[in-house]
Amino acid sequence: MSTEQQNSAIKTRHRVEGPKNHYITYIVSIVLTMLAFAAVIYGGLSKAFLVSFLILLAAVQAVFQLAVWMHMKDKEHTFPIIGIIFGVIFGMCGVVAALFWIWW
Repeated sequence: MSTEQQNSAIKTRHRVEGPKNHYITYIVSIVLTMLAFAAVIYGGLSKAFLVSFLILLAAVQAVFQLAVWMHMKDKEHTFPIIGIIFGVIFGMCGVVAALFWIWW
């Protein structure tokens, strides 16, 4: 094998993630979950703030887990990311339509 072929073979290999990234991701996920439980157990927060805070934590955790566990941060995942974005948009439209229909 020539040097050029070796270099191209090295460039096409996938990057291997070590267990350190998995440990950090797991710990961050646990901390986000603990924050959600602590906010509910505290009880001194207004209901509107609590719901907003829980939705924000859920969104942060979902994006974080998609990026790390589902490898959406990699270059080859353009179409799944587009599909997820459209799914979120259609889902939000459905929620808004249902709320509008119920309370209007």
